Amino acid sequence: MPRTRSLAWSELKLGVLTIVAVVIAATTIFMVTGGQGFFWQRYSLKTRFATVPGLKSGSPVRLAGVEVGTVSSVLPVDELAEVTFEVNTRWRDRITTRSVARLGSVSLLGEAAVDITPSTSGTPIPEGGYVPQGRTAAQLSDITDQAGQGIQELTSLIQDVRGGRGTVGKLITDEQLYVELHRFVTSAGDLTEGLKSGRGTLGKLLNDPAGANALETSLKNIESLTRQLNAGEGSLGKLLKDDAFANSLSSTTSNIDQVVARLNEGEGTAGKLLNDPALYNRLNSLSERLDQVLTRLDNGEGTAGQLLKDRQLYDNMNKVLTDASALLAEITKNPKRYLNVKVSIF
Repeated sequence: MPRTRSLAWSELKLGVLTIVAVVIAATTIFMVTGGQGFFWQRYSLKTRFATVPGLKSGSPVRLAGVEVGTVSSVLPVDELAEVTFEVNTRWRDRITTRSVARLGSVSLLGEAAVDITPSTSGTPIPEGGYVPQGRTAAQLSDITDQAGQGIQELTSLIQDVRGGRGTVGKLITDEQLYVELHRFVTSAGDLTEGLKSGRGTLGKLLNDPAGANALETSLKNIESLTRQLNAGEGSLGKLLKDDAFANSLSSTTSNIDQVVARLNEGEGTAGKLLNDPALYNRLNSLSERLDQVLTRLDNGEGTAGQLLKDRQLYDNMNKVLTDASALLAEITKNPKRYLNVKVSIF
């Protein structure tokens, strides 16, 4: 009997030690795996990337920067790389259709990770579903390539400058361009000094208060004129503001247009004069005949021409008229002397 109890106690101690060891192992595994939990507490998700440098099985999966799972496999599918990973089920409501997966990095040595942006506004992705792919952040290799490209471009730029290509290259290598630029800078300095000393119109405007006051007065006058025009004062202001004046002017313009239209159509004497060749020809012929008559008169042709040009004929006609006037006056004074009427009856 004592022997049996001793064996039972030994077995009990062995069982207790086994249980303690299992608990310690489970605790260690849980602590190592972090928030991933045990295998029955995880579910599988997938995503696809165009390239996955540095990503492999066992790489971490992070949710908002917190490690919540690990990568199970990375396999090429079609032209993409399909990544399968496991995440603790406690984060299921934060990995939804609004979340995106990006390829991140763990360190500068090239080790990669899957970064997922949390989102509670979408629908949780089921077991084996795909997390939408987001824009991949720039990797160290990309930065290195860009830096190398930038260095190449900078080297090419320096070579162009040394070769005298471009404005900067010509400025550095072309002595004549440097001289002209130096002359321009000197001229600009002289101009600035002249303005400061008040030379020229612009210099006086900058330094002479009288010129500035005159300009200010002119601006005030212009402002006053503009204000009067806006108020409808004066003929121009009425033209801008008074509808009746504008309508009257428009009516006058319309009447002028009608008169011009009637003239163009040949209505009236002026219209016929502008458009009727026969009337124009008659007037032209009349003017020519009148010119001929005036020419003959000026040349002394005919009675009227001789009367204008012959002094003797003018004197004779003047004498005849004088004598006739004297005779009429004498007859009026003594009619019996000149008028003797005899009446006889048979």
